[in-house]
Amino acid sequence: MSLTHFFTDPLWLFATAVFLAAGAVKGIVGLGLPTLAMALLALRMPPAQAAALLVLPSLVTNVWQMRPWPTLPALARRLAPMQAGVVAGTLLGAWWLGAPSGAWAVVALGLALIAYGGWGLIGATLPQLAPRAQAAAGPVIGALTGLVTAATGVFVLPAVPYLQALGMARDDLVQAMGLSFTVSTLALAVSLAFNHQYPVSAAAGSVALVLPALIGMQAGQWLRQRLSPARFRVCFMAMLMGLGAWMVLRAA
Repeated sequence: MSLTHFFTDPLWLFATAVFLAAGAVKGIVGLGLPTLAMALLALRMPPAQAAALLVLPSLVTNVWQMRPWPTLPALARRLAPMQAGVVAGTLLGAWWLGAPSGAWAVVALGLALIAYGGWGLIGATLPQLAPRAQAAAGPVIGALTGLVTAATGVFVLPAVPYLQALGMARDDLVQAMGLSFTVSTLALAVSLAFNHQYPVSAAAGSVALVLPALIGMQAGQWLRQRLSPARFRVCFMAMLMGLGAWMVLRAA
């Protein structure tokens, strides 16, 4: 795919605008790039194609979020059982469900957006888990997150509520989400390739969308100093719920 084609095709121009917006959301509230990108891209293309475009912008921004590097090995060891569950659940889901396509995939994505938006609006949190409970719950939560990822391309539920229940400091939580999202993104890429849904053209488009995502993220970090992140988060979650409901109704 040539750059000329990328910047003149209306669909690619739409995708560029989506990743600028999704990057800005991530810059403001610290998460939401893959969720918003999937929600908006799925309005114009099948979920599997949207997920393929998502891979590299999500990967690059989430690797950046995994900093600082010196504290990463200890965190990775702590979350290893959960991340193993994420990989296993995503690959099992890809084998069992196939690539996310058709009306069922749109409905599944819509329901995931409604659940994520509703969770964010009510501010629900799980009680803090004891170390013994973490050891048992981590692989299960990871596997469930992987199944949701395989079905919808969205990998925030139930991973993020679980990570919030681990009692981490804010910076550690942000780093943990970056790690979990990175593992989910890589597992999603493998699952799409397994189902022959990650062609060269999608890889090229994904590369081209990294820059808009980074520009949007930088703009969002600038806006964070001038907006109320809490109020913006409420508006963002409400928008996701509205998009999800519309997708479910449209596919019904």
